[in-house]
This record gives sequence, structure tokens and C-alpha cells, in this order.
Amino acid sequence: MNENNALTPFRINIPQADVDDLRDRLARTRWPIPVPGRDDPTDFSRGIPLGYLKELAEYWRDGFDWRAQEARLNEYEQLTTVVDGQTFHVLHARSANPAATPLILNNGWPSSFVEYQQLVPLLTDEFHVVIPSLPGFGFSTPLSGTGWQLARTSDAYAEIMTRLGYERFAAHGTDIGAGTTGLLASVYPERVIGTHLGSDRWWLGLVGDKLPYPDGLSDDEVTQIEALHTESAAERGYIGMHNHRPDTIGAALTDSPAGQLAWIAEKFKSRTSGGYRTPEVDRDQLLTNVSLYWFTRSGASIAQFYYESEHSGAGMAMATGVPSGWAVFDTHPLVRRAMDPWKAIGHWSEFTEGGHFPAMEEPKLLADDLRTFFRGIS
Repeated sequence: MNENNALTPFRINIPQADVDDLRDRLARTRWPIPVPGRDDPTDFSRGIPLGYLKELAEYWRDGFDWRAQEARLNEYEQLTTVVDGQTFHVLHARSANPAATPLILNNGWPSSFVEYQQLVPLLTDEFHVVIPSLPGFGFSTPLSGTGWQLARTSDAYAEIMTRLGYERFAAHGTDIGAGTTGLLASVYPERVIGTHLGSDRWWLGLVGDKLPYPDGLSDDEVTQIEALHTESAAERGYIGMHNHRPDTIGAALTDSPAGQLAWIAEKFKSRTSGGYRTPEVDRDQLLTNVSLYWFTRSGASIAQFYYESEHSGAGMAMATGVPSGWAVFDTHPLVRRAMDPWKAIGHWSEFTEGGHFPAMEEPKLLADDLRTFFRGIS
């Protein structure tokens, strides 16, 4: 991986022609014919409701200021570097304290490094923050070829930390980022100070599929898990396309901004018992994230990343010798019994607030938990 160690300064500067093209495409969107009885803009039971999507697309076209958001992102130091033939984009927010702990933040889909935008300034008092973009995500494009999956990406992340001068570092991740975080600790336990994962109740949807049922459940608890499993299965249609037909969905996501918006915005909603609510994240931050996917055409390339990871044969990995902490948002009483039945995880926090995107929904709660965990193991 040492063919070229250069760290090249990077600044976001989307051509104005691309910004104008986005607005033009949104203005010419060919919308579905409304279905009678499907006029509730808060009803996500069949996917993103048309009324809500049209309102969000209209704001994206006429109210959203990409240049203002681009300038905000450019306040942070950014760079690119080539590892194993692949260009990686990295946001690097240095602490004013030279002795601060290096911390790598790992995101997943359908987010990007933008997910951590509100979190970064809450952490730089104690951490040098590093946010690399997964291969095929954002400005870590285009893909250099096939074969980019979790394990290869984790190796590349370790090399990036070396190039930045960080031999030892802390790691946090959510979603796919939980996988890269775990692999970093498993493969490089001598380098990883500790791992901190952000999760939510929807991990329980994996019980009966990728996770075993906890011992000693009552009939009522089994019913609760089965209900969450059913609901989770209904939420996972995108995974089937990403994992098995990335070329098919990639064409649609690259050609239609409304399609890309629907594909992502549906997942940025807060789940509640008995129904759905519209997204509880900042609208401009959400659209900055969607715009990043659109401008870099990464809707297609992230699907390739899913395909490669699904067919790699590798599962999740955790290093037993590396301290680990979990922060569970929108928690459920059965989460720990399913995810940590032996209570082997030393730091376990649960919050009723937030959900799958804690850095966007509850950045202060997440920042406080990160500080508490890493202070406790330093």
C-alpha cells in the first residue's frame, strides 16, 4: 500500500453547470400519478410519501443553498490520498491540543462524512478528528475497480492513519462504519485504543436472522422481537438491490435526482412504536448529504461496495482485547440481551432519544458519550 504516500489538499468546488443541471432536472421531474387514499405526507408505511417527497424536492430546487453548505464544509481541512490504487477523501479536523487523541469516525449508508458535521466541533477539544469516506462514497470516487469491501477498506483506513502520523488511535462507527471500526480493532489491536459503536433498537431486527434469540425470553418478549424483525425486514428492500443488483439500481440513482432523493430521504426518518414520522434531522444537512451523492454519482458506486462486501464471505469482527463501548439510541429493553448477553462490553449507554443517525439527531449526547468512554480507558 505504499506506492504513493502523498496527502493532497482538497477543496470542494462543484462546477456551476452541475448545480444548474440539478435544478433543471428537479424542475422537470416526472412524478408518479397519485394513488387515491395515499395523500398523507407523514405516512411512510409504503415508502416515502409522494406529497412529502415533492415538498422536499421543491425546497432542494428553490430554497436549498448548495454554495453556502459547500463553504461550511470547506471550513475544515480536507485531503485526498491514494491507497491500493483507490482515491480516498479525508476530512481532518485537528485539535488545538497537540496531545489530543486521534479519533477516526466511520459512517455508513445513506450518509457520508456530512453525517458528522455537527459532531466535529464538539470533539476537537479532546480529539484530532479524522473522517475518511468509504470507497465509492462522496469524493472517494470513482471506484478504481472491483474488490472494495469492508476488510480491504479497513486496511486502507489504517494506512491513512499512518500517513497522517497517528500510530495509535480511537475509533467510532455506525452502520457500515461499525464494520470498519470492528475490523480495525480486530486486525490492528496494537494500534486501536478502543472502539465505540453507535446503534439503535433496529439491531433487534437481526435476531432470528443474523443473530440468535437471547436465552430465557418470555412469550411477550419473543412477540416484541418478532414484530421488530418483521418491521426491519420491510425496511431492508434497498439491501437486496445493493447486495445483488447494484448495476440496475445504480443507473436509476445516477439519472434521477428525485429518485436519489427518495432512496436516501426515506431512511432519514425517526421510527416510533406504531408508525412513522418525517425525518428529525436538519433539512439542509440532509440535502447536503443527498447533494453529495448526486454530484459525485456515488449512488451507483456505494451499491457496488455493498455487493462486494456481501459476496466477500467476511462477517463482522471485534477484537476481544480492545476496550469497547456502545451507545444505543431509541433504545429497547431487549437490545443488550441480544447484542451483549454476557455483558462483556464494559461501557454500555442507552438513550431514549435519537435513532440510527445519532451524530445528526443527538450530536451532544453522542459527543458526551464518546468523551466519557475514551477518558475512561486512557
